[in-house]
Amino acid sequence: MEENKKKELIIPLKAVFFDFDGVILDSVNVKTEAFAKMFRSYGSEVEQKVVDYHLAHCGISRFNKFRYYYEKLLNKSINEEEIANLGDKFSQLVLQGVLEAPFIEGALESLQLLHKQNIPAFVVSGTPEEELKFIIKRRNIEVWFKEVHGSPRLKHEIIQDIQKRYNIESSKSLFVGDAMTDYNAAKATGTRFFGIVSKNTSSPFPQDTQISSTVCFLSE
Repeated sequence: MEENKKKELIIPLKAVFFDFDGVILDSVNVKTEAFAKMFRSYGSEVEQKVVDYHLAHCGISRFNKFRYYYEKLLNKSINEEEIANLGDKFSQLVLQGVLEAPFIEGALESLQLLHKQNIPAFVVSGTPEEELKFIIKRRNIEVWFKEVHGSPRLKHEIIQDIQKRYNIESSKSLFVGDAMTDYNAAKATGTRFFGIVSKNTSSPFPQDTQISSTVCFLSE
């Protein structure tokens, strides 16, 4: 994977939106293992399909994934109460791992740089909002974010709402994400995009997308 190593802030920016798992915290594998564990009893083939779908749709609400797994992979109906119970079980499995996960390289430094430059940072994640806010508070990083938002709202809806409320031009805002869900939300709102792709991993983004394995804002 080719990446620019220069760590310079893109100027001018009026706001930066961050996904959370895989962008702020290196916690994607924690959630991958949780999904695998929850469906392991259905056999290795189903478990692998669960993992593959999760990795191909990072950033999508876990509740939507549970519905897909049951209806499409297991051919079983599932109601909202059952989905909520699965969500609770998932939260229990991942919470400690996420609380202990290391920061993605450059994430904390970038947040501090934005804060110093008086450029607001917002979290826009597929993680349930209440859980997300709890994690951010426990990790003592809430000071770096203007607002924190998660599911059930869709990412493009959150971005549009923030841009409208703060009168932020989409062309002067940036979304930092690690999944096509993030890329699509950026494109839907006219927001610039910067992709985080782990080392030795193929980029899921179009070829001309600016990417790095670290959270760094590149000069143009």
